[in-house]
Amino acid sequence: MKKAIALLLALVMVLALSACSKTVEPEAPAQPVAEAGDQTLNVAISFAQASLDAYKDYYGWYTSIFGMSEALFKMDETSTAQPLLAESAVNDGKIWTVTLKDGVTFSNGDKLTADLAIRNIQRVAEVNERFAYLADFQYAAVDEKTFTITTPEPYPTMKSDLATPELAMIDLDATTDFDAAPIFTGPFVISEFVPEGDISVVSNDNYWNGEVKLAGAKFYYMQEDDPKQMAMENGEIDCYTSVTAAALEVYEADPETYNVTTIPATRLQFYALNENRLDADVREAINLTVDKDAIAAYLNGTVSPAVGPFGTATPYGKVTVPAVDTEKAKGLLEADGYTLNADGIYEKDGQPLSLNICYYAARSLDTLSILIQEQLKAVGIDSVLTVEEDPDATYITTGDFDMALYSMIADKSGDPYYCIDALFRADSRWNVAGFKSDECEALINELQYETDTAKRAELANQIVQIAIDDNAFGFVGLFNKTTVMRTGITGYSEKLPFDFYGIDATSSKAA
Repeated sequence: MKKAIALLLALVMVLALSACSKTVEPEAPAQPVAEAGDQTLNVAISFAQASLDAYKDYYGWYTSIFGMSEALFKMDETSTAQPLLAESAVNDGKIWTVTLKDGVTFSNGDKLTADLAIRNIQRVAEVNERFAYLADFQYAAVDEKTFTITTPEPYPTMKSDLATPELAMIDLDATTDFDAAPIFTGPFVISEFVPEGDISVVSNDNYWNGEVKLAGAKFYYMQEDDPKQMAMENGEIDCYTSVTAAALEVYEADPETYNVTTIPATRLQFYALNENRLDADVREAINLTVDKDAIAAYLNGTVSPAVGPFGTATPYGKVTVPAVDTEKAKGLLEADGYTLNADGIYEKDGQPLSLNICYYAARSLDTLSILIQEQLKAVGIDSVLTVEEDPDATYITTGDFDMALYSMIADKSGDPYYCIDALFRADSRWNVAGFKSDECEALINELQYETDTAKRAELANQIVQIAIDDNAFGFVGLFNKTTVMRTGITGYSEKLPFDFYGIDATSSKAA
């Protein structure tokens, strides 16, 4: 089976690249192997960004990875928000009081003040629709380093919100080009920016929080997995995350050259089923067919089978899904009026049952799409694979899919609200797939303001179970975060279970 899948993968990659003129895979980094004493880190990244404005889209995740931007708080290894630019955030009912640390400055030497922090948060609400709710809060500067946030209702997840990379602090008064040259507080500053291409940073000589060990770093946009592995083996890059099973075997077999770190993480592989195109019986048949255990076994330790969007060890991960049952799946299709044609594919009214499966070639979604395609074909459901470079600008926006594959950090703050709000709300961008539930919406509204931890978990489990029972989504795998670093490289956030951290002041490269 693995040989067959490997051949299919190769074929689909060739067809996808030839069919999609927009998708051009960059060549491996055209630079020599680093010389001894070179303190510049070379990193492969899977996504390209059109802007460095941390408040737009998800670009703040990447300015955080690049070591340029910092938020008021930072998530630690236990998914707890810890002080970074802020010293504390204290809650008293509907009022949060945030105190900044002493001596926080931007890379140009300007000081971060309470007034500037407020204006940053307000700008996020204006620029990024995912944070529009921040405009409903009231802000007031108490003094130069203290401000308050007053919410209409109790808001228990404020510190986690203030830790999100999109809420990075920018020198709004001195920045003249937010897309190409924003002024942040981080240990690195931009030196070369190619929109949707490679990015270089150098150390910030005015960093407020101590010595910066690296001279700089270059981040190469390499979406496909094979070029990353080739570049790593050739010595052209020093580290990257989201290592595939095949590459992992190579790296683990050579511990003198590579240091591999694998930790449980929170990045989810899932798919949405388009209720505007697929009826309930077809959606249920699909979910009864997709075998996430077999997929996890094929991916060989890089993912664990998912039940819902959250790990089963969390109190808000207590949901159930039906076991794989292909005979029941066939029965549902036949009861829905489908019959097998001469090619072994179900059809109705002369039309074969063929799904448009959309995906993007990162986070092993290319492999996942082929595995799912083969599983569905085995029960008589045909499909075509459509690869896009930017899912957010294509099928997630247009709704032009039957099954949409995606990967996201589902549990970014030790709390279920972020993922639930992003996937299941009636006005979320995933509403393009047609999932609607008044009961679910009421429960999400309740979860938003609930302060009791146990009650939050109970509400989350109810919400996710509704979506599962509706067969609106399929939750396939939770990634283990696997980072490979060349021997002598340390500090690429390899022990943090989040993809939105990379280099920082402690990152180093042995001479």
